[in-house]
Amino acid sequence: MKPDADPNTIQLTSFAKAAGCAAKLSPKVLSQLLSKLPPNTDKALIVGTETSDDAAVYKLTEDIAIVQTVDFFPPVVDSPYVYGQIAATNAISDVYAMGGEPLTALNITAFPSCLGPAVLGEILRGGADKVHEAGASIVGGHSINSEEPIYGLAVTGIIHPQKIRKNQGARPGDILILTKPIGTGLVNTAVKAQMAEPESAQQAIASMSTLNRAAKRVFDNYEIHACTDITGFSLAGHCREMATASSVSIEIDAAKLPLLPEVATYAAQGLVPQGTYRNREFVGNDITFASDNSILSDIIFDPQTSGGLLVSVDEKDVQNILRDLGTYNKTGIGTPFAVIGRVTAYDGISIHIIGDIA
Repeated sequence: MKPDADPNTIQLTSFAKAAGCAAKLSPKVLSQLLSKLPPNTDKALIVGTETSDDAAVYKLTEDIAIVQTVDFFPPVVDSPYVYGQIAATNAISDVYAMGGEPLTALNITAFPSCLGPAVLGEILRGGADKVHEAGASIVGGHSINSEEPIYGLAVTGIIHPQKIRKNQGARPGDILILTKPIGTGLVNTAVKAQMAEPESAQQAIASMSTLNRAAKRVFDNYEIHACTDITGFSLAGHCREMATASSVSIEIDAAKLPLLPEVATYAAQGLVPQGTYRNREFVGNDITFASDNSILSDIIFDPQTSGGLLVSVDEKDVQNILRDLGTYNKTGIGTPFAVIGRVTAYDGISIHIIGDIA
């Protein structure tokens, strides 16, 4: 590859061993590693690693806390600029999941020198544009040489200590709302294999590059009992974390899941990312399926890149929340959203998948 590779023609995904958040380590391995770290004793750390939440929250004053997170991954698309947008959107999402607003971001990149500065420049430009859209600032970063391109952000946000959203707190009787469709892992795998339908790939890109800011600001007007964003550990994995942290069970209606186009077809064709199998191992026997549909299972465990927010809310607020989310969609800055299930009293199993996909 020439040092002056054309950013407009480069097939960036050909340099990636795994696509996007599918490259994450197994959640089972991560939980084992974290369990060996010394416990935190700093009382100002409001949210740490105890419940596998989306970001850390550190209290500075009675009115101010900072939200800190970091996320990066290999290319999910061939366009360097779009890749930068998606990676930045994904990293910023953790701040929104905690209820915060992003302030600053640091670039993190590992990059093959054979691709040349023009390609990296487009990746950084895409990330910077999304950070600017979020109302935050790029304030620096770090880069190293690598055989595989990697890009992401370390993000710092701000929040009032009394307004933090956690992945714990879901209550029996709550309704679950998901703000983006799922299936990006399957679509990205199909793209890498050059088997994706154009409409499917385009909708996946639109979803992955849409900030969760609009949904987060809708939720600011309501009492949110629990919140997380759906990323590399899949819908099942993040639901399990919410259920475990909240000591409840979660029921997901498969028929109500918002899906990207063709994801069932890709699953049937075996275009399943490796992260799916790691996610399935992590959840293990802590999930039941009403259907023995293996395609549904592949979708439920599909690792998502820059997925939506999943919130647990009181049933009385659902219609108003859906109305407000719909208002954002009409302005062209929203994504498909849906009520996907409910919270029940813990019955010994964290997740129950009822129904089936069409």
